[in-house]
Amino acid sequence: MQENYDVVIIGSGPAGTTTARIAAQNNLKVLLVDKKQELGSPIQCSGAISHHGLVSVGVSPEAEFIHEAIYGFDILNEKGDSKKIDYRQLKPDTYGAAADKNPLGYVVDRRRFDRYLMTQAERAGVEVWLKTEGLNYEVTSDGNCEVQLRRFNQELTVKTKVLVGADGLQSQVGKWAGLTTHIKLAELASCLQFIVDQVETNGLLEIITGHEWAPGGYAWIFPKGNGYAEIGLGVARTMTEQNAQWHLDHFMKNSFFKERFKNSKILEIQGGGVPLAAPLKTQYADNLILVGDAARHVNPITGGGLHTALSGGWIAGNFLGDFLASKVPATAENLKRYQDEWLVALGNKMWKLYGIKSQIFKTKDITKRDQMLYQTMSDYFSPDSEFKKI
Repeated sequence: MQENYDVVIIGSGPAGTTTARIAAQNNLKVLLVDKKQELGSPIQCSGAISHHGLVSVGVSPEAEFIHEAIYGFDILNEKGDSKKIDYRQLKPDTYGAAADKNPLGYVVDRRRFDRYLMTQAERAGVEVWLKTEGLNYEVTSDGNCEVQLRRFNQELTVKTKVLVGADGLQSQVGKWAGLTTHIKLAELASCLQFIVDQVETNGLLEIITGHEWAPGGYAWIFPKGNGYAEIGLGVARTMTEQNAQWHLDHFMKNSFFKERFKNSKILEIQGGGVPLAAPLKTQYADNLILVGDAARHVNPITGGGLHTALSGGWIAGNFLGDFLASKVPATAENLKRYQDEWLVALGNKMWKLYGIKSQIFKTKDITKRDQMLYQTMSDYFSPDSEFKKI
């Protein structure tokens, strides 16, 4: 007997699990599938997210998944000139380590965080199938669609009203619907980070700009708790002849931080591709929507995708609750409302950020480009930034 669902979601990262949880809380029957057997792996992100980014989508900050509290930023240029934005000093009545105050944000353990989000989805009533690969989908004559899956090497078909692609960069689900999901090499940052011991941190996310250290991107030092730190960078491969490992070694051995790094011990190595691209222009098709990395809901300046994944999942889950209750056909024309809602909430500002980013990296003069990126990053993380919730 064929199983019937209101929503089937392929991909169990933060965007997929948040969409699933919110849809289930809106009384929808939801199936969430993922081809992986281990959540949050491989780790391709630094795990930084704001306090607002969690609580705004109904996720309580829990010690279970938090590595370290964050209180602000330190933005440095290629020479080491620094602009500190420490909210413990800017807004001491609100931000701090005391019980009656909040951190500005957190660095989370992605494996534990993804498991936590999955648990919240399951407790909301979501059915979860791991080790299950999506193969294709087909719109049926009754206005629904059938999704072909392979679960434990057995092929099966489930029926659903809407399929959600939350399957990451260059989404296969999007390709099934004929959506353009490929990304230009120039807009894909090659990222590498080391988890290290014996590097002191001070509760700030440190962002280091400059072509000398990270062509087309930036370097970072993030606190990770228990005396550990994340040291990493992202580079655009079209702007350098060297790979990310060469640049990270160069940064650690030759930058103004070399004395700080000299006793560091590398405990873990993580890496992957991060899009610094515009959102997809079309994120919907008949009986289908995309969310998270699959729709390129990634900040094109910072490469941050955790907050935007949660926010996009929140928007998608609530949209589906209202949409399916309205009983209108799940045509592309009707599902376009999802993208329209997302644009108003997040997308229009992400498009604006993409324009700023494009202008910076079209600048041929490296000195001028470095100055533009440093100023943009300093403005972006300032308390009065128009982008602070993106």
